[in-house]
Amino acid sequence: MAPMDSSYPASTGTARLGASLHVKGEITGNEDLAIDGTVEGLVHLEDRKLTIGASAKMTADVIAREVVVYGNVKGNLRARDRIEIKKDGSVVGDLTTARIMIEDGAYFKGSIEIDKAGDSSSSSESHDLDKPAYSRTPRATATASSD
Repeated sequence: MAPMDSSYPASTGTARLGASLHVKGEITGNEDLAIDGTVEGLVHLEDRKLTIGASAKMTADVIAREVVVYGNVKGNLRARDRIEIKKDGSVVGDLTTARIMIEDGAYFKGSIEIDKAGDSSSSSESHDLDKPAYSRTPRATATASSD
């Protein structure tokens, strides 16, 4: 078996799913992943970054630390840190994240939930969010101010 050639940067630590590959099912792992192919199912990279390349076509739900979209996604995205939809990216689905960036020219259809606490499943407040807004317990809200 020949050693890896220097054209593939081994130090990046990012796995790559090439443009000609089609995956149907569940992808889980503990390394950053760049997808350029077609994926149907679930991508679960809890503490890692997922990059959806310009040629990627995904019909999948995603759970990751960070998600960057250059291609097409139909499915819900949940990122603990941030979601970025680049100018040629397209997302149809619901987003849950602490930070969001949608560039001019990007396409997005769905809802956005800003989850500042990341994973607040231990909080009693998180159970309240499962209820419709009109039936939630009223609570004080802070107003945004520029510092």
